[in-house]
Amino acid sequence: MNDMNSEDHTSDDDGNPKFGRLLAVLVSAVLLVVAITFASEAYFS
Repeated sequence: MNDMNSEDHTSDDDGNPKFGRLLAVLVSAVLLVVAITFASEAYFS
């Protein structure tokens, strides 16, 4: 039982960096889309 609890604790610790990495990828993807939008607007106008 104690081993299962420590496995759950480990999976929680593994989940947090994955969530942080996912959040960072999502934010960088949004910034990339915004940068492409402004660059194409400046290029075509």
